Amino acid sequence: MSGSQFVAAGAPLAPIGAHSMLLLLLQLAALLGLALLLGRLAVRLGWPAVVGELAAGVLLGPSLLGALAPGAAGWLFPQHSEQVHMLDAVAQLGVLLLVGISGSHLDVDLVRHQSGAALRVSLFGLALPLVLGVGLGLLLPASGHTDHAVYAAFLGVAMCVSAIPVIAKTLLDMDLLHRDIGQLTLTAGMMDDAVGWVLLSLVTAMATTGVTGGAVLHAVLALLVVLAAAVPLARWVIPPLFRRAERTGGAGVLSATATVLMLLAAAGTQALGLEPIFGAFVAGVAIAASRSVGPMALAPLRTVVTAVLAPLFLASAGLRMDLTALGRPMVALTAAAALLVAVAGKFGGAFLGARASRLNRWEALALGAGMNARGVVQVVIAMVGLRLGVLDSAGYTVIVLVAVVTSTMAPPVLRAAMARIVQTPAELRRRERQFGQAKEVERV
Repeated sequence: MSGSQFVAAGAPLAPIGAHSMLLLLLQLAALLGLALLLGRLAVRLGWPAVVGELAAGVLLGPSLLGALAPGAAGWLFPQHSEQVHMLDAVAQLGVLLLVGISGSHLDVDLVRHQSGAALRVSLFGLALPLVLGVGLGLLLPASGHTDHAVYAAFLGVAMCVSAIPVIAKTLLDMDLLHRDIGQLTLTAGMMDDAVGWVLLSLVTAMATTGVTGGAVLHAVLALLVVLAAAVPLARWVIPPLFRRAERTGGAGVLSATATVLMLLAAAGTQALGLEPIFGAFVAGVAIAASRSVGPMALAPLRTVVTAVLAPLFLASAGLRMDLTALGRPMVALTAAAALLVAVAGKFGGAFLGARASRLNRWEALALGAGMNARGVVQVVIAMVGLRLGVLDSAGYTVIVLVAVVTSTMAPPVLRAAMARIVQTPAELRRRERQFGQAKEVERV
């Protein structure tokens, strides 16, 4: 008898237990409710909302609730695999759609027009922190259960990323999105994001199949397959698909269609042995490159992702942070070293790239501050590292802490630098053209 016949003939599978469902609902309500409150508080204090949303999980995790009321924490967040996996499933859906939506905001024309300067800023801002991060990883003992070289490579990738959602929201909140530096920061950040997901996929393949020439070759070939598939997807599949979706059901069906594409692309890269997040990002970029939809077309999906699913993911990420681990001298020293390497590498690299593009020191300082914000992307990478066993709880806490600190550093430095850069008439005209679109940039 086949498996499908056995399932059909036998008793139906038992549904989720009543207590497990109760816990899941309470977990989601507690994480989302506190993330909403603390995210709004962070915005009022001039910080990105991601800081408050991560803090929601930290407060409900071992750092506070687990330390002050271990009984209550153990009841609400029991460490049973089935219960943890249910919450993880919701968080994974959130992060896949968040990354896909970020990819769909890629401005292809912007990338083309500012490609020279943005490429230099991106290259310097990627190479320097990557080298410093790998060097730091080789000096430190591996924090997870994996090969030391994989750990070092993973730390290098974690140090070299930026975070487009945080950068875009920070620029919008500070009314800098229309400025030349704001546009250049956004373009270079887009390039960073794309390279970051490629590097993450390579490290993921190394962690799952081992550090061998065959594994690296397989990862590179798989990446080429994915990138090659994105071209016909953007040119010949997405445009007619979206036109039909728009005719039959409007924005709702468009959002559902985009979600299906992102999830299928994520499943495809997962099947190829790459990180599913990379597939979701490529699908988002293909949607942007297809020019099939305007800025408002995916508004329903963007609202659900940024207002509900993304905060749930970030809060669940914070839930895994254990700040009490920083009480151990070795962990505290590792955190300080990682933060120093992250800031020196990314800030310094972007600054040097800007100077190589003949920008003045204030413009270079503003670019360095914007590119230094790690935010959501580094949290995603830390979650991947924890899932793969490359990071343990202490290593995960260190990486997420770097993401929070670098994201809070950006606004004051940007404010100080941009106050010394004269606004041009062309920038004012761009602000008038963008005003309606700028309001569409979502809070992440």
